[in-house]
Parts: sequence; C-alpha cells; structure tokens
Amino acid sequence: MYHLIKPFLFQLKPEPAHYLTVKLLRFTLGMPLIGTWFRNFYTIKNKNLERNVFGLTFKNPVGLAAGFDKDGKYYHDISSLGFGFIEIGTVTSRPQDGNPQPRLFRLKKDKGLINRMGFNNEGVEAMVKRLKATDIPEGLIIGGNIGKNKTTPNEKAIEDYTYCFDLLFPYVDYFVVNVSSPNTPNLRALQDKEPLTKLLNHLQAINFKQQSPKPLLLKIAPDLTDTQLDDIIDITKTTKIDGLIATNTTISRAGLTLPSEKISAIGNGGLSGLPLKDKATEVIAYLRKQLPNVAIIGVGGISSPQDAIEKLEAGADLIQVYSGMVYYGPSLIKDINKAILKNQK
Repeated sequence: MYHLIKPFLFQLKPEPAHYLTVKLLRFTLGMPLIGTWFRNFYTIKNKNLERNVFGLTFKNPVGLAAGFDKDGKYYHDISSLGFGFIEIGTVTSRPQDGNPQPRLFRLKKDKGLINRMGFNNEGVEAMVKRLKATDIPEGLIIGGNIGKNKTTPNEKAIEDYTYCFDLLFPYVDYFVVNVSSPNTPNLRALQDKEPLTKLLNHLQAINFKQQSPKPLLLKIAPDLTDTQLDDIIDITKTTKIDGLIATNTTISRAGLTLPSEKISAIGNGGLSGLPLKDKATEVIAYLRKQLPNVAIIGVGGISSPQDAIEKLEAGADLIQVYSGMVYYGPSLIKDINKAILKNQK
C-alpha cells in the first residue's frame, strides 16, 4: 500500500509529507475491520524476538528513532507498525519553533535525508500532559530523548536536561541524553569530556535517588575521532550509564552521488539514511570491542533487513530505524523481524 502512495508523497515537500503520512495512518487504523487487519498484518509476535536489555523486556529489537514523534503525539498509532519500542523527542524544557523552513531534504538517489530541524517541539510540559492522557499500548517500551533549548547557553544546559528528566521520569521507560545533534549551535561541544561527565553524573545523581532508577543512555555523533570515542568509552564507565545510541546524523557529505552544487544549495544539516550506514556500523563495532557489557542501540542507514542484521552482528543489542522507512516503507519493521528470526535458526 505504501508503494502505491509513495510517488504521490514524494511529490510533496518532506515535512508536509511526514504529517500527511501520519494522518493517513490514523485514518486507516480508525476503520474497524481494516484497522484490525492492518495491525495484524504488520505485527509479528514471537518469543524468540524478545530482548532483555538494561533491565527492560522488549517484545522485539526494532525501534523507531527519535525525531519522528518529537512531541509524543503519534506513538500509539505508530506502534501498530510492529515496533518493539519507540523513542519520543527530542524534547526541550521550553517550546521552540526550530530552524526556518525548508529544513528537511530528500536525497532520493542516495536514499538519504538531510535535516536541520533544530529541536522543533512543543516543550516537555505539553509532552507530559499528552502522556498522562494516553494509554501506552501493551508491551510497548517508550524512551524519552531530551535536549536543551537553542537559547540556553551550554553553561546552563544542565538545568534544561534536569527539568526534562524530572518531568518525564514517571512516564517513560528509559532516557536518552542528546548532545550530538548538529542542528543546535554549540550543542556538540557538550560531548567534550569535562562537560559531558558533569552532565551525566548530575542526571545519574538524580536518577539514583529514585526508588526505581530509569536506564540512562547517551546518543553520540558518528563524526567523533577514535580519541573522542575513547573519551566516550571512559565517560560511559565513569558515569555508569546504561547504554549508548550509535549514531546520530553526520555532518559529512562523503560518498554522495548528488552533485556538489546541489549539496551546497541544501546547506547545513545532519545527513541520515543509507549514506550513514557503514560509518554507524564502524562506530558500533568500535564501542562493542571496548564495552562488552554496555548496551548499544544501533541506528544509522538501516534501509533493508540485511542492514539491520549487520548492525546486530557488529554488536548492537537493539536497533532503530527512521530514514530507511521513508524509502522502504513501513513493512521494513516486519521484514527486519522476519530476517532476525531466520538468522537465529
């Protein structure tokens, strides 16, 4: 069905197409018989897909990466596509519009996306209000991806992350600290060893005061050098966080078939999708070698079931998709889970 409407969607600009797709999904699910068929068609239930990672039981290892459902508006509908977990956000302490449009671009031949969204969201208070009012689908794990506002200086970033952490704590199953988006000025400076250690230790101190602490993960950029990755490894051990998400989008444009003048015309932004695949897998393998007992969620360039298997074989415990689903369609989740079951035999 998706491949029938994909040519039409690709005639629209990416952002309107995104919102139209979600509305079509909601409309389909609201039709009594068709909605039931739709859920059954896309969902695979099999005990062999279950994963126990950082103390949580995932009904399957395929998740939706942050960025698709920034405000926690769509996870209930999206869960019908067969995801084992959905990460909402990135959310910030205060609402913000993000960067001016256009800010999302398709690279059709390369099966990639460039975005400079800039953490556009309605703020953590609106997200919490929504989570309070909506039931979580049975068995679905929800992650909360938190960031800082564009206008918050890095010296006060801890305040933004703390505010989001405190408000979201009762409503999500795990947290992700996002300091790796290239679309908020100077945000990636928080990946440096000293400020990052300070931030994670602060959140862990709050976390460990809770009766039942939540898993805390860090999302990292694919553009880090080996020395910087070694710092991340040291920080992971020192702060005792539960896992890493590898990786966010890249600022590199290496390997694209799109002419350089068109790349320049698009401008700044993070590149995701197939062009990121190999680099993200390399980072996962590097981290796994040094951190044998730390959870890793692999994301970046998963555009086929085989891409997902490569991430898992490189050392990922779980995987996430987003851009690949734009090109492959929603059956990507089902096909990945089928491939995982086949690979286990």
